[in-house]
Amino acid sequence: MYTYKSSEDRLVELKYLLDKKRPNELSELLRRTNPVDIVEFIEELSAEEALVVFRLLKKDDAVEVFAELESEEKEKLQAGLQEREFKELLRDLNFDDMIDTLEEMPAAMVQRILKSSDKQTRALVNEYLSFPEYSAGRLMTTEFVELKPYMTVKEALAHIKKVGHDMVTLYTCYVTSPTKEILGYVSLRSIVTNKPDTLIDDLMYQDVIYVHTTDDQEDVALTFQKYGFTALPVVDKTDRLVGLITVDDIMWIIEQEATEDFQLLAGTTPDEEAYSKTRPWDLAKNRIPWLMFLMISATFTSTILRGYEYVVQAVIALNMFIPMLTDSGGNAGSQASTLVIRAMATHDIETSDWAKVVLKEITVGLICGLALGIVAFLKCYFFDKVGMQVSFIVGLTIVGIVVIAKTVGSLLPIVAEKFGADPAIMASPLISTIVDSLSLIVYFNVARLMIPGL
Repeated sequence: MYTYKSSEDRLVELKYLLDKKRPNELSELLRRTNPVDIVEFIEELSAEEALVVFRLLKKDDAVEVFAELESEEKEKLQAGLQEREFKELLRDLNFDDMIDTLEEMPAAMVQRILKSSDKQTRALVNEYLSFPEYSAGRLMTTEFVELKPYMTVKEALAHIKKVGHDMVTLYTCYVTSPTKEILGYVSLRSIVTNKPDTLIDDLMYQDVIYVHTTDDQEDVALTFQKYGFTALPVVDKTDRLVGLITVDDIMWIIEQEATEDFQLLAGTTPDEEAYSKTRPWDLAKNRIPWLMFLMISATFTSTILRGYEYVVQAVIALNMFIPMLTDSGGNAGSQASTLVIRAMATHDIETSDWAKVVLKEITVGLICGLALGIVAFLKCYFFDKVGMQVSFIVGLTIVGIVVIAKTVGSLLPIVAEKFGADPAIMASPLISTIVDSLSLIVYFNVARLMIPGL
């Protein structure tokens, strides 16, 4: 019997047995390996090796491993499996995993599989595919335990034992009416710890939190985060219970949404592929439009400089501090936009709170601006030796720039949300470009007002 210090040791041993063509020992070791580690192992293999390993798995492990594989790895296995084998595998998958797999397959093969499926399965598949792409309906599974209020604990346990093997979760059972209207829920713990003749109606909680099939997946994720559920029922437009979403599916959605926001914050088009698997050409293709847009937007800066050229020529020292001023404004705006975008993503604030947000950021801007302005004044006067007048202009300008940058940085994501765009679009690169132009306008106008003869 093997002993391992870590999962990495086990993966090394699996690869050794595979290379040495020792299928019996490999099969035994796979049986004692966590399916998550098997997924990691298969993803590092060639198509031929992956197929060998997959065929050595127990049926239940094979189903779980296939469900967790990335689409690229699924395609590798699908190409090697016989159509009969693949159809059997699909039938054993949880319904939501089967839908995910079908969506990634060529249309012709999907049609062949559906033709050989029973009428009920075809109807369910068509119903699933009719839901919006990023909706709760696309996330849910139909494999859940359904109880009736008139059942006793004894009857409920018998029912759970009968159907439980094929269910996604048993920890929470949902109680429905004859028309499938959701009445409440009861935990498995409550069932097994009560007397056999206790009615489910007496044990169930009636305050059921649920989502609708058409609800956006991001809203579903927020519901999970708010209530700390491990599962959430899904109802149709008539409030009939039609499915269940489990926390493992939502964890993936949360990661996906967070990744998309980070990509937008970095000034790039969101990409569904993992970074390590994305080709350089595709990465460049997603970045070029944003870089091009920001480069063209930045030409406004040179236009402003030309418009105030006479001010710069009159007081050459003003030119020294342009980078410091634009950087301060860009940093201040980025801070505000990042925090507001995050607060909107978690529903801490809504678009209707715009006035409170702007007022708060103006206050923050004044405090930060005064602190930066005083330091900038002292630096210009004592270290740069540019005189009292220019030092005061720079210090006063920084106060104004920081206030404006905080205001713009907080307001633009809210405006984007109001018009149906992703607030993360108004991210650091775009905010910096806008604030740079505003910074120069403020700077030169302050100088023009304070220096006689300009």
